[in-house]
Amino acid sequence: MSSHDRQSNEPLSSPAAEIHLRRLTVDEALFRLDRYLNDAFLAGLPTVRVIHGKGTGTLRQAVREELKSHPLVISFRRARLEEGGDGATIVELANQ
Repeated sequence: MSSHDRQSNEPLSSPAAEIHLRRLTVDEALFRLDRYLNDAFLAGLPTVRVIHGKGTGTLRQAVREELKSHPLVISFRRARLEEGGDGATIVELANQ
């Protein structure tokens, strides 16, 4: 990460290959997810990991419902155990 990182609509450096959404409300998480997927797509990342945590499953379900209809998402799957298991989802993004 750049030492110049700040909150803005355009990242100064490429986004990380994962986003952490744990402990957010569904609305806040989906807002951040959409912005992150757009940034990741523009940076040319082929796959990303969404960390939503296990919890009650509400956030995981909301994230996966959003991914089903997101125009930049080709596919997604439950993370393997070593990738975070039920607490994460692996997302394949469209090519530019």
